[in-house]
Formats: sequence, C-alpha cells, structure tokens
Amino acid sequence: MKTPPSTEPPRSRSRPPKVALLIETSNAYARGLLAGIEDYIRNYGPWNVYLAEHGRGERVPQWLPDWNGDGILARIENQKIAEALAAIRIPVVDVSSYRLLPKVPAVTTDNEGIARMALEHFTERGFRRFAYCGDARFAWSVARGAQFDAMTDGAGFACAHYPQKVRRESNSDLETDAIARWLGSLTRPIAIFACYDARGQQVLDACRRAGFSAPEQVAVLGVDNDELLCELSPPPLSSVKLNTGRTGWLAAELLARQMAGEKLDPEVLRIPPLGVVTRQSTDTLAVDDAQIASALHFIREHACSGTNVEEVARRAGLSRRLLEMRFRAVLGRPPHDEIMRVQLDRVKELLRQTDLSLAEIAERAGFSHVEYLSAIFKKKVGVPPSQYRRQQVPSGRGRRKP
Repeated sequence: MKTPPSTEPPRSRSRPPKVALLIETSNAYARGLLAGIEDYIRNYGPWNVYLAEHGRGERVPQWLPDWNGDGILARIENQKIAEALAAIRIPVVDVSSYRLLPKVPAVTTDNEGIARMALEHFTERGFRRFAYCGDARFAWSVARGAQFDAMTDGAGFACAHYPQKVRRESNSDLETDAIARWLGSLTRPIAIFACYDARGQQVLDACRRAGFSAPEQVAVLGVDNDELLCELSPPPLSSVKLNTGRTGWLAAELLARQMAGEKLDPEVLRIPPLGVVTRQSTDTLAVDDAQIASALHFIREHACSGTNVEEVARRAGLSRRLLEMRFRAVLGRPPHDEIMRVQLDRVKELLRQTDLSLAEIAERAGFSHVEYLSAIFKKKVGVPPSQYRRQQVPSGRGRRKP
C-alpha cells in the first residue's frame, strides 16, 4: 500500500522532537533539501535540530551510535552509515537515491522525469544526436544515464556514453582531457546531457580544450541548477532545476508522522523536476533551414502574445502549407504544437512561481479563454492546473504575485 503525503500536521507532542540531519551543506542540491526541511519546521515545528558538520559519503559520525534523539533525516550514501542507522532503531527518512536502507521511507529525485525533460529540451531545439556524460562513482548518475538512454532509444535516436575510467579523479585535468578526446570522437553538432552541474561545467571546459564551440557544435545541459556553478561556466550552463524544496518538505513530513507514532510503508517518493533553466550553453537551434530557424525564434518571442500559424508563416516568408511541411520535416511536429508548447511552459512557470489566478495566467500566456487553457493543460500535462500547482509547491508560502 502506498503512503501518500498527508496535508495535515502530525499530532502535538509534550516536547519538541529532537532530530538530527545527516545532510551535507557543500552543494546546491543538499542545501535545497535543507531549505525544504526548514520550511516544514517553520510551519509545523518547533523541532530541536542537530545539523553536524558532515560531508557527502563520509564515515559514520562518532556521536551517531549513542545518539538518543527522536528521528533522523539522512542522505544515506555508504553502507556503514546505513548499518549504523539501522542499529539505532529510531525513525529515519532517507533523501538519497542509493536506497541502502530499504526498510525506511525515502524521498528522492525522479530520474525518469529528469531524463525526459532533458531530451525534450534538446529535441525542441532541433538536436538529433545525443550523448550522456555521467560519473560512474554515483549510482544515481548511472541510473540517470540509463533513463536518458531509454528515452533517446524510444524516440528513435542513439545515445553515446562517456567511457569513464573510475580509478581517475572525476574532476582532474586528466579526466577533462579524456572528456575532450571523447568529444572529438563524436559527430557534431551534438547535445550532451551531463549527470550534474559540476560535470556539465567540466564538459564545457573540455570543449574549450578541444576547440569546439558551445552551444553551436556542442550543447551542454546539467542537473541541479547550482546557480554559482552555472553562471561561472563559460558559457553559462543550462540546467534541469530540481524541486529540492518539496523533496525536503515531504521528507520532514514523513519523519514527523513516524515520530508521532504512525507506521509508514518503506516506499520511495520520486519528486519530478521543475523545469529547465536555459542559459547560453543550450541557447541555440540545431536547424539548418534558415526560414524554420527564423520561425522558431519568432514563436519563442511571441507565442504568449497571441500569435498564430498564419502570422508565423508570414514572418518566415512562407505559405502556411509550406511552413507546415518544412516544420514537420525538420522538427517532427507542426508549428501549432510549438506555439502551444511555449505557451504551456509559461503557464507552468507562473503556476510554480506566483499566486496569480488561472484567469490572469491565461491572459499572460496568450490564451483567450481560461476554460480552454484548463482543458488543454490537463490533456498535455496530465493533471489540472490547480493540481500541478499543489504538486510543485510544498506549501502555500514562497510564491510571489508580480
């Protein structure tokens, strides 16, 4: 039986629970988890929180075996920590994808959703050649690559994989040189999906060493949207933005329910990504047809202003029939679908980031009727706009009304 997240706070206790956080602070993903946990505590706390100095994959902390708290939220990424947590017999929620402690609930990222979003981002820009640059040290990277491979194969494309030698330091100059040689063996232009932002930054460095231009010859997409890493990359790195706040919030909620005496199934909740933050590393169109490239640029700029296929054809200097034929030949979809895609991306952004009403969102995204927006959104996304908003935001807090 599944254990869906509750919308109700757990019953009160006679004292605040004592909770340890075995989550590092050294990367953007982990800090996002901690922000979501903090948000939950601010709403349903207080908790007495112990956040020790802790690095990813470190040895068992000396204090852990004798710790007498009420619960632990942990990124369990090695077997020794998993064994230590199993031995202390208090409620635990895992926020790692390794699943080294299968008898406790876990909340983690949706690698299938991440891979699908990456492929859609690239194919929308006309790419037909793909590669994955992972990090073989991490099980989640291997799983993410397998999902991307399955996605590309299902769409009728091949996907090359970087043949990493795990004995080498993944962030070393030798590794970057090896990636540069690998890039030289690939047919360009090509879209590279990197397992996370640090790897994406390294691929861009390898492009410079090999003399390849990014994004024109090699487009690169990372994961995590670590803004510091992404903006420091030359050129700035596009990245899949994960919903770490919701992940942390749900993990804290599951722990609170266990500490209140509720028995939960040891299931894994996989949280879908929020979207792709596009920066210069993928801001290109792999389209040889100059008129179709012009049409795509016009759609990106004007889809939410109420443009239509006739206007797009006129701006591209083509008849509607010829535009339709060449659009399908180049991108495999009609121009109307591209207009709708850009509009729905804007709707999803406004649902995630604002408290605007659906009628206001419809107007800003270029929909004449809110009823039509609701119907097409449910058809294309799979859920109504209101449900999408609830799924993407962990609480009613934190959105803005521009």
